[in-house]
Amino acid sequence: MSFSEQIKNYQWDDIRLSIYGKSENDVKRALSKERLDLEDFKALISPAAEPFLEQMAQKSQQLTQQRFGKTQQFFIPLYLSNMCSNICTYCGFSMHNAIRRKTLDMKEIEDECLAIKKMGFAHILLVTGESERKVGVEYFKQALPIIKKHFSHISIEVQPLDQHEYEALIEYGVDAVLVYQETYNPVTYAEHHLKGKKSDFKYRLDTHDRLGKAGMLKMGLGCLIGLEEWRTDCFYVAAHLNYLEKIYWQSRYAISFPRLRPCAGGMEIKSVMDDKELVQLICAYRLFSPEVELSLSTRESEHFRDHVLPLGITSLSAGSSTQPGGYAATSTKALEQFEISDDRSPAKMAKLVKSKGFEVVWKDWDHSLTGK
Repeated sequence: MSFSEQIKNYQWDDIRLSIYGKSENDVKRALSKERLDLEDFKALISPAAEPFLEQMAQKSQQLTQQRFGKTQQFFIPLYLSNMCSNICTYCGFSMHNAIRRKTLDMKEIEDECLAIKKMGFAHILLVTGESERKVGVEYFKQALPIIKKHFSHISIEVQPLDQHEYEALIEYGVDAVLVYQETYNPVTYAEHHLKGKKSDFKYRLDTHDRLGKAGMLKMGLGCLIGLEEWRTDCFYVAAHLNYLEKIYWQSRYAISFPRLRPCAGGMEIKSVMDDKELVQLICAYRLFSPEVELSLSTRESEHFRDHVLPLGITSLSAGSSTQPGGYAATSTKALEQFEISDDRSPAKMAKLVKSKGFEVVWKDWDHSLTGK
């Protein structure tokens, strides 16, 4: 059974009402348990849990340090292309936005790798718009041997692919794939994905099943916070994680919590999540799954990142540019996907992390250490 079948057990309105119906006693019960279930997770993201945020933060910090030690893994995104074949209401790369399009050629990719390598990174995240014609598997097969020369760990965030395509990319050195469902509400999903392959809700939802069957080392998941009522959407992320951890237990998992940022063709945000609520969510994910990696990007402000990183975060991006060619050719005028909030250099960010008593890890674990 794939997750698109599993999700039929969760009715959106029932889940939302259940979350908002949780009581103080439900929260206390969740906080007293060592292994939490999905009902406990509902309690921890509910409004009833807000007075317990300090307790949640302390327990989250303790669990994180037990599992990950006092480390923060650094990574940096490399945007290969802003070409996209989809029309989405919230994304600067959307096909209907009249922007200058750019796909890096192999020489430009090499230049970007050299520029990033000087910053100290050994873990890179490759990002593209979703255009199978311009940045499909054949493009990645050309680019990955160049990139692999410079980096020990490669993650990708590109359009969902078929199982055999993921198997091919593993052979070319891909270690992790990040795919966000954007929203788990199929009606809202259809409202924001107007044209292109991305409008296929079920195909996207079953991506992690294809990744698991392909034997991917690590998978990232999450929703784009702001498209729908955030507590309910984030419950579905937890349910998805719970399903994946049971079925594809050989893989590792990571969750990100991107909040909608201003971009070209921007839209009104349906569900605003404030900083305190994001802290609550981060702690809830940690208490629900002590093993999952939690990542915080430069979408968030300096102030927020500085204060929340000890509470459950395990990986941070730094020095990010969201435009193709943004590291080696800083004068490029290709449009960004979204605005960066924290623009500190990797060196400055590393200094801050060390000042808080954490060791900076510039690369992910080797395959030899993970047994994969």
